[in-house]
Amino acid sequence: MNMDLVTRASRLPRAGETLVGQTFSTVSGGKGANQAVAAARLGADVAMVGCVGTDAYGTQLREALRVEGIDCQAVGTVEGSSGVALIVVDDSSQNAIVIVAGSNAELTPTSMQAVDAVLQGADVIICQLEVPMDTVGYTLKRGRELGKTVILNPAPASAPLPAEWYASIDYLIPNESEASALSGVTVDCLDSARLAATQLIKAGAGKVIITLGSQGALFADGSGFEHLLAPKVKAVDTTAAGDTFVGGFAAALASGKSEAEAIRFGQAAAALSVTRAGAQPSIPTLNDVQGFAP
Repeated sequence: MNMDLVTRASRLPRAGETLVGQTFSTVSGGKGANQAVAAARLGADVAMVGCVGTDAYGTQLREALRVEGIDCQAVGTVEGSSGVALIVVDDSSQNAIVIVAGSNAELTPTSMQAVDAVLQGADVIICQLEVPMDTVGYTLKRGRELGKTVILNPAPASAPLPAEWYASIDYLIPNESEASALSGVTVDCLDSARLAATQLIKAGAGKVIITLGSQGALFADGSGFEHLLAPKVKAVDTTAAGDTFVGGFAAALASGKSEAEAIRFGQAAAALSVTRAGAQPSIPTLNDVQGFAP
């Protein structure tokens, strides 16, 4: 759960360079919170597990989830700063992001044990990497013990995952750069995405979905691959597009859709999100997606 501090500029700054920005805004974000909001807006019954600080951002972050109808009983408060993300978006809608964990670093395995009832009540559990790694590892394993559908969005990722995690993951959903970091394969085309997905399946992931931006998504399991093209839209801001896909995919799975249907649903939601500015403000509703005709 992060407060996004967002500025727009004509381009991303180079090292040591100062640019004059065009606009500035503060927007509730964080990968976990964004995915929770996406799943809630897209039809799922959602509970959030996380930590906020005692600053004003903490109050705002929790309230932003509550107004979406998200269960926040497992959102704790710890002394100090909430998480923040410093985001620059350029005129071509690409972004650069620096994250400061703040209170997110205080979500521990002990914290998870205290809210085990929330995990027990879930059909689908989504994890990301913006909280401590041992907490993620604990939650993945606990999700497998409980027989839940476990999704890991390995973001941000700069190195391979712990080998023992893979057996607990039903759906591993990296983007191109994350798939590269996890597999050691540079993902820059569909063929290299297939190779990276193969490596991740061999590592033990149940199924892999590599999101490829405007090029769609590659689905892989032990029996083969499927490339699903993305809807064509005019992008304004790609912030939270991946989070919208993950939340939409999870919501669709929970509603009983097939894997292919859930991926296409997530893609439609993500396509709509990039036509709007911001993180959580850009995430569409179920009615938006149902009425979407690219």
